[in-house]
This record gives sequence, structure tokens and C-alpha cells, in this order.
Amino acid sequence: MTLTRSLLGALALSSALAAPAMAFDLSAMSEAEKTAFGDAVRDYLMQNPEVLVEAINVLEERQQAAAADNDKVLVQTNAKELFEDGHSWVGGNPEGDVTIVEFMDYRCSYCKKAYQEVAQLLEQDGNIRFIVKEFPILGQESDLSSRFAVAVQQIAGDAAYEEIHDALMAFRGAITLESLSRLAAEQGLDADPILKRMNEEEVTAVLRANHQLAARMGISGTPAFVIGGEMLRGYAPLEAMQEIVAGQRG
Repeated sequence: MTLTRSLLGALALSSALAAPAMAFDLSAMSEAEKTAFGDAVRDYLMQNPEVLVEAINVLEERQQAAAADNDKVLVQTNAKELFEDGHSWVGGNPEGDVTIVEFMDYRCSYCKKAYQEVAQLLEQDGNIRFIVKEFPILGQESDLSSRFAVAVQQIAGDAAYEEIHDALMAFRGAITLESLSRLAAEQGLDADPILKRMNEEEVTAVLRANHQLAARMGISGTPAFVIGGEMLRGYAPLEAMQEIVAGQRG
């Protein structure tokens, strides 16, 4: 009896997992048949618990594949805003064959860690276009930092922005208007017009656009990357980014 029930459970479970369209129609069973079916499946699983692990692994693989496919659609749908928004700083090789977009926050510890990895990647590869999306989400100091960086870019240009971006990534103290003023002076910049610009609509519009883009992309944390046509949600070591870049090149 146990063997028969185990075989029935195995057949039922394998059919349900492998081909949902062919799964048993429980509504067509009598109460006695439903009870027997349930007992058979339970009996089989109790004797073969590894089947559950295998089923969960298959489910996770399918979910990950579906999420990756969805991310590719999101990248395609929002390509212009990601790669050609007209306001984000572009570094690396502007003519590179693969573009990396990073949504970052200056107060994010993993962004600071990723900063070193990305710098190595750009230095070693030499054929990557790199775009920074200011995406402050960790409070007032994050917002002040990004507003300052964007204001620097708008007033002093891309080269000055790059220097300030690097300095903010290396900064370890409290971000205040006073510390930002000192930072500007250290970079040879006039702080007054930059601090004034920080609260003006030109800067706010950039951050608003970045937040709206992130919302459409389903990005709620930092760092988040778009590498070519794929998304990388969260920090990844240099080797993982290199692998994704190589995959984008085919």
C-alpha cells in the first residue's frame, strides 16, 4: 500500500511541477479521492524530502530568470533616460562599446566600496562608458551631497564635478553646508554660487528626474547598476562586473 501511494504521489508531484497545464483537477475529485491523493503526496514527500529542495531550487531559478527578463525590458523601455538624459555626468570612455549606469548615494557604504571596484574596472578595461545617476535616499546628508555635486556640475562643468564626486566618495565626516564650503575651497571652487544653486529648481529637477527613473526601474536601494542591457541590483565585486561586461560584448 505504501509503495503504491508513494508512486502515486511521485507521479502526481512530478506532473504538477513539470507541466502545470497537465496538473490534476482536484475539483473533479470526490472528497475520498482528494483525501487519498493528499495522503499519497504527503507520504511520498515524507519519504523523499529532497524533492522539496529540488522543487524550491527550480522555482527560484524560474523566478530569477523571469526577474532578469523583466529587468531587460525595463532597460529597453527607459533607455533614453538611462543613457542619454542630457544632465548626468559621463565618464570612462565616452565612446565605449558598453555603458554602465550607476544609481548611487554618497552616504551609502556599499556605494563607497563599489566606487573602488568601478574605478578599477574603468582603468583596466578602457572601453566602458560610465554614467552616474545622483540618487540620494539616505537622509539629509545624502540630499545635501547630491545637490552640491549637481550644482558643481552645472556651474563649474564636468571636470569639476568629477573631482567633487571623487572627493565626496572619499569623505568620511558629517556633510554640512560648512564642510561642503571647505570642500569647494579645497578644489579651487567658489562656494557661494554653488551653495546658492543647490536649492534652485535646476538642481531639484535633476534629482527629481533621477528618482522618477529609479521608480520606473523598480530601484529602491543603492548601489544599483545598469550594465549594457542588464541590471545589477546591489554591490558586486570586480570579477562579477567584468563577467557581465564580457557577456554584453558577446
